[in-house]
Amino acid sequence: MKPDSSLRAYWRANVRLIATLLTIWLLVAYGAGIMLAPWLNQFRLGNAPLGFWCAQQGSIYVFILLIWVYARRMDALDRQYEVHE
Repeated sequence: MKPDSSLRAYWRANVRLIATLLTIWLLVAYGAGIMLAPWLNQFRLGNAPLGFWCAQQGSIYVFILLIWVYARRMDALDRQYEVHE
């Protein structure tokens, strides 16, 4: 069994990672999809205005990328704190 301080440090690192990734997702989804949409709409991606594309597709792609980053980083944290399977 791991000492409590090590488990608490592991949990803090996990929560910090989740908060960081969710902040990035919020900034992309809300910022690019809503707040910056009027400015981004002056550019086009294919047949769609860029602001519309960011709101409809961009935040989903970023979310998938963040899931991949989370899985990779958690694997590293699991090994660092020796809680991997």
